[in-house]
This record gives sequence, structure tokens and C-alpha cells, in this order.
Amino acid sequence: MKKFNRTSFLNTHRDAWVEVNLDCIEHNILEFKKYLKPDTKLFAVVKADAYGHGAVMIAPVLLASGVDFLGVSSIDEGLQLREAEIKAPILVLGAVPVWSFDRAAKNNISISVFSDEHIEACKQTYDKLKIKPKVHVKIDTGMNRIGVRPQKAADFIKKIQSCDFIELEGIFTHFATAEVESYAYKQYEKFKSVIDSVDTTGLLVHCNNTAGTVCYKDFDNDMVRVGIGIYGLQPDLTVGTQKPDLNPAMSLKGRITNIHTAQKDEGVSYCHTFETTKETKIATIPIGYADGVFRGLSNKICGIINGKKVKQIGNITMDQMMFDITDCNAHEGDVITLIGKDGNESIAIDEWAQILGTIHYELTCALRVRLPRVYTR
Repeated sequence: MKKFNRTSFLNTHRDAWVEVNLDCIEHNILEFKKYLKPDTKLFAVVKADAYGHGAVMIAPVLLASGVDFLGVSSIDEGLQLREAEIKAPILVLGAVPVWSFDRAAKNNISISVFSDEHIEACKQTYDKLKIKPKVHVKIDTGMNRIGVRPQKAADFIKKIQSCDFIELEGIFTHFATAEVESYAYKQYEKFKSVIDSVDTTGLLVHCNNTAGTVCYKDFDNDMVRVGIGIYGLQPDLTVGTQKPDLNPAMSLKGRITNIHTAQKDEGVSYCHTFETTKETKIATIPIGYADGVFRGLSNKICGIINGKKVKQIGNITMDQMMFDITDCNAHEGDVITLIGKDGNESIAIDEWAQILGTIHYELTCALRVRLPRVYTR
């Protein structure tokens, strides 16, 4: 009988974790650099805790791999990086409350601006701190989320350029449907019409996201913003566009905490959505919907144990889920891989996204912080 032993490299008291392979991150950065002109800067999006991969741990790897700029969604995310002694340029891509402009300026965090209220807040910050806030003007060319509209953008940019209390660092927009070529070109034309009507000397002009970086090499950019592709997940691409060679960095794993045998015609988990049709050996792992593995995946996904796929059975509960391991030689303490590779078998998070009718972005971001992040090479 195999000795029950959970001793491992993990510095955690949970039998569940997210594993991030840093070699994959480095590989993906080098892959995207193939799409760039020699003088184009690479902006890595690390918002939402680097899409669930852990921004503080990922950022130094990105910078060592040649990334020039980091993107976050809030001042708090930027401060977290600064507290970790990340000194690289950081831009908050989302709307920043005017009362936090001071914190941004003190910590050398660039902010997105698109209103006269923002200009006034920059003035107040400068009057108070004698520090010029660094800003990027956000132009709304079709996302209809945040930004100054194209017909007002040129005047807004010129107004900022006339302010001696603001350091204008860049101008950017965001594609709503980069995978649809006709619409991406419409947005780019609106953006380009603004850029052509202002002095961009010394500024960072950027519009391409992950998909845009691959699909639209003809768009003029001083910098491109790559998000989900950094982590090895494919963007939606224009039909006929060759996909970049990306390696998914994230795996999700759990150790078997219990094995028992259920008899024929027994129900499994809440509501008995699965019933056994024969004597069934069941393994339990401590991962559930409170960890970000949604209940809607119940009875629809698999795990991999010792290189063999096994079916998840019964409703996924808050903290645990069960698998049918009848045909496996498995023991308590063995690892079940939910996302990632084990032997010749693999499970991509895209498979979960397809089941749930969503995108892989949502699912990586959903994996909760209570799942320890473990970094490997």
C-alpha cells in the first residue's frame, strides 16, 4: 500500500494551488517581440493581479524579458507594484478618482485623463506637491466606455499641452473588436485623424492590444499593449491570421484528500445531479466554487491523474469537488490537474470557457487569491 504523504515543494497548508511557469511567460514575451519594429515599446498589462497569475511575482520576469511599461486598472494595483519595489513605468488604464491624483503623482504612476475635471485635478495636485502628474490621454474611438470623443480629442490634447503643470506622456485608444478587421480599421482611422492633427513629438502613441499586435502591423504605434497573450492564452484573431506560438503559463492542481467507494444507485454531492450506475471509486479534492471553479462546470469537466483523464461528478461545492477514479490506480495525496498538462494529457482553460459561454480572461481572473500561487521553471 502506498504511504500517504503530502509533503511537497508547496509552502502552503492547502492541498490546492495555482501553478505558474515563468519560462512560459518569458517565451511568450519573446514571441510577441517578433511582431514589433525595433523601436516599438512593449507594454505588459498586469491588471487584475496579472489576470490571476500574480502581478508582484510576474512583473520582474516581464521586465527582465524586455517589457518597457506596465498597465494596471487602478491606483491601488499600481501602489502594490511600487510597494514591491517595481520601479518601471506604470499606467492606470482605467478611470482614476480625482482625489487620488496626489497618490499617483507621489508614486510616479501615470494616469489616464479625458475630461476638464482631470485637468483641474492635475493643477491642484501640482499646486500642492510641485509634482507634475504624468498622463496619457484616452480617446474613445468606439468602445463607448471611457475617453474623450474623437471630435473633441485634438482640442483636449492641445489644452493639456499648454498646461505647464502636466507631463503629457502618451495618447491611446482601445479596440472594441480587434478580431473584426473592418471595425478595427474604422477605429484606427478615427484615432489616426486625431494623432495627425496634434504634435506627438516625444509622446507614446498606442492602440494595439494583444490581437491588434498580431493582426495589424501596419498601424503606427510607439508602443503596443499585450495582455492575455503574455500568459499564453490565444486572443481572438482575424480569420487567416497565423496564431502566435504561445505557451499557457497557468495550471490548477489539487491533492486527493479522500477516497471511498459508493455502491450502485447512490447520489453524489448536493441535489444528487450524478448517480452511480455501478460500484464507483470516488476521489475528493479541496477546490470549489469559492476558489473560482464555477458550479456551472459540474459534471462537465475532467481532471488528469497520473496521466489519465477522470470525470468530475456531482455538483461542485463551495470548497470541494469529486471525481470518478474507478479505473485509476490512485491514492490519497496524489495530484489531480484541473487545468494544465499531466503526461500526454492536457486540459485548457478555453474548454471551461466554451462550456460556460464566456472567455478565458474571466476564468483566469476568477481563480481566487485563497488558492496559493506557486512559481516554477
